Amino acid sequence: MSKFEEIINRKGSSSVKWDLTKTVFGRDDVLPMWVADMDFLPPQNVLDALQDRLKHGIFGYTFVGDDTAASIKEWLQKRHGWEIEKTWLQYSPGVVPAISTVIQALTVPGDKVLVQSPVYTPFFSLVEDNDREIVNAQLDYDDGSYSIDFSAFEESLKSGVKLFLLCNPHNPSGRVWRKDELMKIAELCHRYNVVIVSDEIHSDLVYETHTHIPLASLHDSFRDITITCIAPSKTFNLAGLQASAMITPNPDLREKIAAIHKKQGFFTLNTFGIVGMEAAYRFGGAWLEEILTYLQENVRVTKEFIGEHLPELQLVDPEGTYLLWIDCTKMELSDEELKERLLDKGKLALEPGPKYGPGGEGFVRMNIACPRETLMDGLERLRKALG
Repeated sequence: MSKFEEIINRKGSSSVKWDLTKTVFGRDDVLPMWVADMDFLPPQNVLDALQDRLKHGIFGYTFVGDDTAASIKEWLQKRHGWEIEKTWLQYSPGVVPAISTVIQALTVPGDKVLVQSPVYTPFFSLVEDNDREIVNAQLDYDDGSYSIDFSAFEESLKSGVKLFLLCNPHNPSGRVWRKDELMKIAELCHRYNVVIVSDEIHSDLVYETHTHIPLASLHDSFRDITITCIAPSKTFNLAGLQASAMITPNPDLREKIAAIHKKQGFFTLNTFGIVGMEAAYRFGGAWLEEILTYLQENVRVTKEFIGEHLPELQLVDPEGTYLLWIDCTKMELSDEELKERLLDKGKLALEPGPKYGPGGEGFVRMNIACPRETLMDGLERLRKALG
């Protein structure tokens, strides 16, 4: 039996996914397949490294050292063919705080920030909470596939946008943007003097026949206008360790980010975040290959199930991530009706599409990073709700 088949009870562990369903959905009798973390143990090497650090027993102030930076540098070179310098690295408790820091560092209240909906919910809230203006170049959707309307994208840039938030691989659709698409994005942003914040947190979770390309790796001129955000959290199920990295080759941008960190009083990561991140990037490669195989089979099973039992639904075929974006528009239900049927009839908690902005209406997002038994339970609940 695959090690990923083990059912681990997460209830009572202060799990957002499992312990907050009553708060978020109004009931606790639902199967949660919403929050983007896995129901799998991380690599054993990571657990061993954390145990060794725990046994040491003293947890005073800890800095992020050269060994951790080297593990990130080596991972990016080996996994994505991107050579970075250690001096480009800055750290944050997570990609969401990192994006907020960059917004504060590189824009002022009232400035315009570009997003592409439907997209990860904090892209909207971070802009609004920092008193900046959202400009939305909505993605084109056609029969189960997403693409970029570059005419609308350029018009948005012309409106005086200062910052563009890119999601690659894309959450929630699972698109892995191709080289030609990334080149066009970067060329336009360079032309209009717009800095790119590239959220690449899902970059390691890419399926066969697709390749993640760090946008900043494409050309020196693009590198200088790009801040790349990565973390081991999605890849290795380490979100609770609160550790991420920003890769900022341009020293002027890096200095501005450092100034905001200073204002925040932030200077280091927590001890276990440092240890876990380094161990994951140094020793997690083999585990990642195994989990990708398991997740691809979960995608196949889901696609087959929906095709056979729920023909009115359309799965947007994911090229990466463990998040499935499901088109329910043919059912002609309102989003509230969709939510009620999922919760009341199916006892299933999924992310509602409208959370991801314009274009998300009539969709739901389903997390399939779980044992096959849990997945089949979720699919049967989906059939009961919408079949």
